[in-house]
Amino acid sequence: MTARTVLRGARWPGDIAIADGVIVETGIVEAQPGDAVVNVDGDIITAGLANTHHHLYQWMTRGRAVGCDLFGWLVELYPVWGRLTVDDVAAAALVGLGELAVTGCTSASDHHYLVPHGDDAVFDAIVEAAATVGIRLHLSRGSMDLGKSQGGLPPDHVVEGLDSIMASTERVIAQHHDGDMVHVVVAPCSPFSVSSELMEASAALARQHGLRLHTHLCETIDEQEHCLERFGRRPVEQLDDWGWVGDDVWLAHGIWINDEEITRLGSAGVGVAHCPSSNARLAAGACRVTDLEAAGVPVGLGVDGVASNEVGGLFPELRQSLYAARLRAMDPSAFMPADAVRLGTSGGASCLGVADRLGSIEPGMAADLSVWPGDDIADVVDPLAGLVLGPDRRVRHLYVGGNPVVQDGHLLGCDLAAAHAELAKRARRLWD
Repeated sequence: MTARTVLRGARWPGDIAIADGVIVETGIVEAQPGDAVVNVDGDIITAGLANTHHHLYQWMTRGRAVGCDLFGWLVELYPVWGRLTVDDVAAAALVGLGELAVTGCTSASDHHYLVPHGDDAVFDAIVEAAATVGIRLHLSRGSMDLGKSQGGLPPDHVVEGLDSIMASTERVIAQHHDGDMVHVVVAPCSPFSVSSELMEASAALARQHGLRLHTHLCETIDEQEHCLERFGRRPVEQLDDWGWVGDDVWLAHGIWINDEEITRLGSAGVGVAHCPSSNARLAAGACRVTDLEAAGVPVGLGVDGVASNEVGGLFPELRQSLYAARLRAMDPSAFMPADAVRLGTSGGASCLGVADRLGSIEPGMAADLSVWPGDDIADVVDPLAGLVLGPDRRVRHLYVGGNPVVQDGHLLGCDLAAAHAELAKRARRLWD
């Protein structure tokens, strides 16, 4: 075994020793010759956060359609997104992943369903951005094939053909999926932007390769009404008809789900990415997190697109998930700080299918760790209450597989300020 790195002095959960990219000891770690010690006195360490749903390209269009529901928001933004280039998406991905890293995220799922001018090099650009930042990427190769002329919501010029989608997805899998730093996911966009043929072909392709499936579902009442009118079924019923109800699937949002459907999803092990800030911003509704978990549904946290959650960091979703759960239940004990941390770590890892090696702090797990400054909450008796309910914060240190990604508050892989400046320059060209 190589020399250890020991994070020593954390207020919670204690010392952590890392070697060969994994956690080898926790609690009170006795010194050994050759240890490299990182002093984290009074800080709080969690497993790295997992962002289970995001649209990195939307950093290009923050602050638009601020008074719209989902469908109105999409109708306003689709034409703008249609003007994006691969280089625009690359710039947005670098900023988006960098901001996720400094807010404690070690694994990020990007649901990307726009292919500028048919150029699927956009997926290569997202992978490159993740490698630059240094965090794990679940690249959800999104797709839309149902344009407005065929009864879908998106304009025809932003959708692709089924054959092109399948061929591109095969290429992205072959070129980028390594099951470690990059996981490719097959991810048609939403019931109102895809054909049944795409959903069924995507499920077959994913299972042929042993990959996971992801899509938006049950985000709004409008979506439910669309499914009832088009298919004569509620969204979960239609999902089941497509063969998408299984433990290799996780869904974004999952708000408008009834008791029977929750039981069905739970029995199958389908996960849900809970995006509380975006749901509130768009007035979509409140996800039934406690009911879902009680039924056995894995639930993780997501930022969603930064055009509907302009913060773009995952840490604030911990607190927002607690507030949303308590407001929905009208019960201050319905959801506790430790529950929020669980959603952001092990819950997210379960959604992404990596809970066997990520999402918890114990020997044998990958050393994906977020070290949070504890100085300003040292007076709070419960460290997790201080972390979740206290002021927003960025990590002091971030490790992915034991490798430092953020050190002393600085992102190591790129100049984040310069990346923001480049993104702003590109975004302003779309203001006209």
